[in-house]
Amino acid sequence: MSEMNTHYRNCNICEAMCGLEIVHQDKQIISIKGDQLDPFSQGYNCPKALALEDFYTDKDRLKTPIKRTASGWQAISWDDAFSEIVAKFKSIQQQHGKNSLAVYLGNPNAHSLGNALFLKPFLKSLGTINRFSSASADQLPHHVAANFMFGAGMLIPVPDIDRTDFMLIIGANPVVSNGSMMTAPNVIGRMKAIQQRGGKIVVVDPRRTRTAKIADQHLFIRPEKDAFLLLALIHCVFERNKVNLGHLEHLVEGLDDVAKLAKTYSPDVVASIVGIEASTIYTLADDMLLADSAVCYSRMGASTQTFGGLCLWLTNVLNIITGNFDRAGGAMFPQPAFDLLRNHKVGHQSSFGQHQTRVRKLPFFNGEFPVASLAEEIQTPGEGQIKSLITVAGNPVLSAPSGHQLAQAFAGLDYMVSVDIYLNETTKYADIILPGTTGVENSHFDIFFNSFSVRNTVKYSAPLFEKQVDQRSDWQILKEISARMLNIAADDPMQKITPEIILDMELKQGPYGEQGMSLQRLIDNPHGIDIGPLMPCLAERIKTANGKIDLFPQVFSDDLPRLQAVLTPVSRDLAYPFELIGRRLVKSHNTWTQNSARLIKGKNPCTLEMNSQDAHQMGIEQGQLVTVSSAVGQIDIEVVLTDDIQAGVVTIPQGWGHNQQGTNMSVAATQPGVSINDLTDASRVDMLTGNAAFNGTPVAITLVLKEGR
Repeated sequence: MSEMNTHYRNCNICEAMCGLEIVHQDKQIISIKGDQLDPFSQGYNCPKALALEDFYTDKDRLKTPIKRTASGWQAISWDDAFSEIVAKFKSIQQQHGKNSLAVYLGNPNAHSLGNALFLKPFLKSLGTINRFSSASADQLPHHVAANFMFGAGMLIPVPDIDRTDFMLIIGANPVVSNGSMMTAPNVIGRMKAIQQRGGKIVVVDPRRTRTAKIADQHLFIRPEKDAFLLLALIHCVFERNKVNLGHLEHLVEGLDDVAKLAKTYSPDVVASIVGIEASTIYTLADDMLLADSAVCYSRMGASTQTFGGLCLWLTNVLNIITGNFDRAGGAMFPQPAFDLLRNHKVGHQSSFGQHQTRVRKLPFFNGEFPVASLAEEIQTPGEGQIKSLITVAGNPVLSAPSGHQLAQAFAGLDYMVSVDIYLNETTKYADIILPGTTGVENSHFDIFFNSFSVRNTVKYSAPLFEKQVDQRSDWQILKEISARMLNIAADDPMQKITPEIILDMELKQGPYGEQGMSLQRLIDNPHGIDIGPLMPCLAERIKTANGKIDLFPQVFSDDLPRLQAVLTPVSRDLAYPFELIGRRLVKSHNTWTQNSARLIKGKNPCTLEMNSQDAHQMGIEQGQLVTVSSAVGQIDIEVVLTDDIQAGVVTIPQGWGHNQQGTNMSVAATQPGVSINDLTDASRVDMLTGNAAFNGTPVAITLVLKEGR
């Protein structure tokens, strides 16, 4: 038996980039805990890090390609798998056109160094425009707002949480998510630090979340009404003559247009719509204006709704006009060592709306179409119909709206391939599954999340365990398919390029290259390197053609009539009287942690939370089984009664519903839960951005009666 060794790496399960210390011996993990010497997370880590070991050792995990046959799944060699896949793709495209092939990319791709670097050439090799991803189930409004206001979809401001004196959190639960589009390990510690230095935190959410319970103030708000609150706060800034652009005064255009718009949305006008008293809204605005520094942070509740684009635009506007943009304690821009904007041209023409989906005419943006349109694009006959699909590290049957409809669509495809380590609710429809290596067998560098980080740091992690000879990393799988699609010879020099070669080049050519930044330097500093706090930098990083912030882009102006229409009272839908919202759980991340026995053991967390008074009026008691139905489906689920959810609103956690027939998720069989996306409606989207509108789904609740009653 060899000696025990210690390995340092970043956890790659969620966005927080927590540093880990992993003790191992003879290819076995002995312990996983926080790395006290990591300059960013400083020893903090959440329970999800344990799943890194569980994925590595999981007996359900696939390690070699398998093919679906009439007699069941059978092992197949890598060469035979690649040969069949490429032949099928080429044949289908030759018969039905290039766009008859589609790609779906799941959330784990953003957490993979190799995939992040090799997905672009992979997609190009397929020659199809039909790309879909989890981004349109999550964050498109952030990117669209950044694109039209600052000139680049990845130029997204993040809260300078470590220096702010007032933090307004709308529709976000960062204590549970560890920040989302705000990479920040130990959010609970960072929030308490705000309070310890005399600051204030206010959470606006239809549910009193764990974040809300730590905050100084929580305000209930009706789902999908956040844009009205933001407009009322902006109204207060102008009414009190407190507009302060600070050092950005010469960089902002469109201020008068915003003033004209906000004039009609006073707190008195919106109070009944949002469910917050006008006096409370005025006080909230005053608190933000009086703080030495302040920031508004809007996330999932504001993003994944029918007005997500307007919400994220207005969030930026509020931060800008209060003087809390591109300055310490406000909303700021990271300057990562691997700069995704390094080659982004000033005045670059956006792809937004360059194409539209065939059926609903939803917008194309950032090289992809909204995932809410995927099922109909497969099922609707005609020119351009999707006939074949490859999914990469994604389970959209559980994570996308109307998941059961997607399952039906996948079953009707001519040919399907999945790159995944599990036979799950999505991959079971594939003809071939290609399994990659897991987190601890891969090298790691956070390309995307350093771009959303609340502090500038940099860290590289080498593989903990070398993969077996017959295993492939995801990026190697993508690279091989690309080479065969383009008929590139195995001995071509381009085939020798690795993620590390690209990473080293980008580090050397990035903003810290002249200071000696390189891959070798990161290898020599396994705990990571602290570059420093966020600094004002917008004047140098902005990518609009004229170098100015567009405070009132035309695309948002054009969408305002849709919001204005909500001001006209509409009778409540008696068939579906409740509004459904999602919720995050500390021990789960989207759909990909439910096969970790340690993370799902204990009391069933997949429950319906319902307001106690609502339940009492309906004769529903704690722990009973209820049927939740929507316009597109229904599920049975255990109910939990609480005063932490607003009356008329119910919530179910996302990412559950595993172990459906035909999968091999044996651990999840002990606690499969139900999928919220059997209720969410793919026809409900933010029409501006195409992002799925998960929150605010109209539902009905009925008690499941026991037999004989």
